[in-house]
Amino acid sequence: MNADELRAKTPDELKDQLVALKKEAFNLRFQQATSQIENTARMRNVRRDVARVKTVLNEKAAQAAAQ
Repeated sequence: MNADELRAKTPDELKDQLVALKKEAFNLRFQQATSQIENTARMRNVRRDVARVKTVLNEKAAQAAAQ
């Protein structure tokens, strides 16, 4: 996912996606702790996706406050 795709979404959709990503990150951490994780690179991707979603949410909030 890239930032352009995220900017096209509404804040509610972004919040839903953030919750889903955080759940996935939790599950990946649990898998790593029990040595069941298969794709370790997925953890990094999920962390970065969470950061992207938070960044776009903050941009939208700042834009709404400026208006």
